[in-house]
Amino acid sequence: MPDTDDPTAWLLTKSDRGNPCTRLDDGHPGEQAWSEGNLVRPLVHGSTYFAELFERLQATVEGDLVYFTDWQGDFDERLTGAPGSEVGEVLCDADERGVDVRGLVWRSHSEAAGFTSSENRHLGERLQKRGAEALLDMRVRMGGSHHQKMVVIRHRDDPTRDIAYVGGIDLCHSRRDDADHAGDPQSLRMAKEYGDTPPWHDVQAAISGPAVHDVETVFRERWEDPTPLSRSPLRWFKDRLTGMDLTPDPLPEQAPPPPAAEGGTHIVQLLRTYPDLRLDRDYPFANGGERSVARGYTKAVERARNLIYVEDQYLWGHHVGNVFTEALRDHPELHVIGVVPLVPDLAGASRVPELLGRRRAMLEMMQAAPGRVAIYGIENRAGTPIYVHAKACVIDDTWSTIGSDNFNRRSWTHDSELSAVVIDRDASYARRLRLTLAAEHLERSPDEMDDCVDAAGMFAAYAECAARLDEWYDDGRQGPKPPGRLRRMRPPELGRVTRALALVPYLLMHDPDGRPRALRRTDTF
Repeated sequence: MPDTDDPTAWLLTKSDRGNPCTRLDDGHPGEQAWSEGNLVRPLVHGSTYFAELFERLQATVEGDLVYFTDWQGDFDERLTGAPGSEVGEVLCDADERGVDVRGLVWRSHSEAAGFTSSENRHLGERLQKRGAEALLDMRVRMGGSHHQKMVVIRHRDDPTRDIAYVGGIDLCHSRRDDADHAGDPQSLRMAKEYGDTPPWHDVQAAISGPAVHDVETVFRERWEDPTPLSRSPLRWFKDRLTGMDLTPDPLPEQAPPPPAAEGGTHIVQLLRTYPDLRLDRDYPFANGGERSVARGYTKAVERARNLIYVEDQYLWGHHVGNVFTEALRDHPELHVIGVVPLVPDLAGASRVPELLGRRRAMLEMMQAAPGRVAIYGIENRAGTPIYVHAKACVIDDTWSTIGSDNFNRRSWTHDSELSAVVIDRDASYARRLRLTLAAEHLERSPDEMDDCVDAAGMFAAYAECAARLDEWYDDGRQGPKPPGRLRRMRPPELGRVTRALALVPYLLMHDPDGRPRALRRTDTF
């Protein structure tokens, strides 16, 4: 059995991180690669996060700083729904008050490939024209992306108010949904199953305490990278022609870590993914890449004995399946519950490779532990699928994470990612997070969750809830719709020819491998 006396035994050490080039852990003593004395609050739903972010940004004054990264951004996304709360306006107003506003926005691939390059560029251009320094960052591996989503707010005169946000929520359209899941009125087009305003489930972590300094360091390492923002001569010419800022201005000296948060019993470790960029342009802060996301999850899953609870956008492939199957085979009491989208977000040719990835992971886990693995999708009261964009995991009510990374090889090796692991010395945070998420999917109040406290009870409650809803559909929707949003999912049925045709695009485009060749040969992280 794992050593339960020291909760930090679940975490990676500096050596375990496997990245001697980073300064992320320089302020931590010895082999410690985490900070203590933090207070972390899970913010479930984009509307919850955006409302708090709006208040925090509005409260900044001259001399404060706001640093953010974004995979996708829309200048006009309203943080509260009211005019004047647009993301871009709030950031520009802060900069005009004397706040140091800096942003790294992924440049994005072409819209022809289903991405949002115009919106991201528009966000960067408008922020720059108003004085805020927002740069379009394409320092990624071929076909990769900067997928980190963070905001850091630091106060010159009162560091006790410093805060960082880490998770899966971008500053863009479709994210401002709430517990009713009617969707964000400012919506993005998705597959027809999701309707005109796609329901959206997501989570962000609000971090107070010394770990704010660590999140800021992640931003600073990327900002201070001397590599050109893009290697494309065409992009460089277009940026010069339109007057885009191509050179990051120097950052002010980094302030010391904020003091321990009041009531802060949370240990926070940041996990990251950076790919091996190859050739002579590797990240100076991650030469050969960093795969602490993959290493951190692997170590935690190996220690699991009772329940792994996952909410994730993908949950794909052999590499993810293997991590779970070994733990399931070794520990006969271990159960796995996954909550993923009922259907992929896009229709067309891209859907089949995504279903293939899902099939590979689900089959491996279910065959390794029949009756102990259950995967669910969720829908709102109208029966519209809710798109699960959350990237959250709780293991044995001890180790939990909220971040930008998904359970797939792309997130573990190929794109940039950031996740915040939390371990609570008072041993309540992880269980509270799990039960909060479960209460919504079961459509219960938080004080009606006693049967879900232990692993077997949670597993049974989800199964019973989904069975009632599935039966209601099978019976032609007779009578009132039963409570609960869970729909039981099974491995997608794909014919042999379909699987063969989908394998190459799946491996090369949807779930590529960003590891150095030596690690690929040994199939390690």
